[in-house]
Amino acid sequence: MNKAVFLDRDGTLNVDKGYTYKLKKLELIPGVIEGMKILAGTDYKLIIITNQQGIGKGMYNEEDAIRFNNVLKELIEKMGGRIDGVYFCPHMKEDNCECRKPKIGMLLKAKQDFDLNLEKCFFIGDTSLDMGAGKNANCKTILLKTGYDGEKKFEVKPDFIVEDLLEAVRIVKNGKN
Repeated sequence: MNKAVFLDRDGTLNVDKGYTYKLKKLELIPGVIEGMKILAGTDYKLIIITNQQGIGKGMYNEEDAIRFNNVLKELIEKMGGRIDGVYFCPHMKEDNCECRKPKIGMLLKAKQDFDLNLEKCFFIGDTSLDMGAGKNANCKTILLKTGYDGEKKFEVKPDFIVEDLLEAVRIVKNGKN
């Protein structure tokens, strides 16, 4: 079985500008390229897990989200990083679907697609939803202080709290799971 680093998108890899889907608003958070280069040299699968409720609200469509995700993936790969998979939930919270974080539908799909042992995986993100999804899937969780929820108190206690992705990568590299 394989292991993975699950990465939230908005607020973790790119600056969260509120329903970020327009390519002109794509801005990587400082340290992301360096962190992704280091992760690319590991045997972890690198998988983006992102809620995109703007689709459910009719603000943009699935094609817009796919296009944004593909450009983000290409940018990271062009700079020496790697993304092995991208999963997104297009639903709103009210839809009560099984894929929207903190539920683990996207992680279970990735588990199936990549033959993952979730207990050997990390979930890196900036919100309580990310930490909840990671905990619900029995992953080690790393909270980044780079996004909206970075400084809040959490009902779900992260395993680690760090300043940015680069610091999170050091934890992954040290194999603290």
